[in-house]
Amino acid sequence: MTKLRLGPIPEDKPVKLTLEISGALARDLADYAEVHAKLTGLASALTPEKLIPPMIERFIAGDREFSKQRRRT
Repeated sequence: MTKLRLGPIPEDKPVKLTLEISGALARDLADYAEVHAKLTGLASALTPEKLIPPMIERFIAGDREFSKQRRRT
């Protein structure tokens, strides 16, 4: 089993967003995608477009203060 924070990525209906990231972050995402593919048994690495949404979802799900504030509203 993978020890990465990001596990298998489910398919979902996408909503298109435009996003600019630094070159360094783009390289980090490409490297992460390669490691993720190896550890989850994927034949090829996912694109950053497929990696970023579950990363953000995981970040938000783990943010306790956000969850607390969200419940208050």
